Amino acid sequence: MAVPRPQTRQFEAFMTNLSYARRMVEAGKMLTPFKSPTIDIDDFYRAAWVQAVAAIDHWPHEEVLRRVAELAAKDSSDMPYQLRVYELPLHTVEAVKRGDVTVSDAVVEHLRDKLAAQSLQHPGKISEVLKLVTEMKVWYEAAGWINQSFFQGRTSLNEKKLRSRYLEITQRRNKIAHDADLIDGDLEQRRPIDEASVNDAIDWIERIALAIAHVLDDQR
Repeated sequence: MAVPRPQTRQFEAFMTNLSYARRMVEAGKMLTPFKSPTIDIDDFYRAAWVQAVAAIDHWPHEEVLRRVAELAAKDSSDMPYQLRVYELPLHTVEAVKRGDVTVSDAVVEHLRDKLAAQSLQHPGKISEVLKLVTEMKVWYEAAGWINQSFFQGRTSLNEKKLRSRYLEITQRRNKIAHDADLIDGDLEQRRPIDEASVNDAIDWIERIALAIAHVLDDQR
């Protein structure tokens, strides 16, 4: 049975971005029989890997902004500590006092600017930004959710293993994007890559995003 997806614009955008990665894998697969000296089919798989990581890097930014807007608009005393103590520049505070902007909009716009330059390709970075919308141990909860929803409790996946899997995926992306996927110390030979390994990475990215989204929703 398929795991239900969150029906939000942010998650749909994530799935669309992930579908681009899956199409690149399909393109590589279809072109494999027509290998030529001028086309490296593996580059389709590398491009798919980079695209998939871009999808999971982008989604938490948008998800946090959406949830912060909702929480700030409620002005509830039980909002997460990191959001309750969130600091705004003085000129923004003055704009709120004048009624030029709502508190919710002011927080979201300031946070958007702050997050713009941040990469979320490390599990610790995701944990930090998610503290604005939850005080749960997200990776711990996500590992448990994946165990039950995808593997019916048959795996030993825990927080440490899930974080490590995410890091493996993002670090391989960095090797592709920054080092041309060259084997360390070699200027010509690149790391092997294939359809199965890329599909596995994409599947894990989708599982992780689904798990985090459901964990955040379940706290409500």
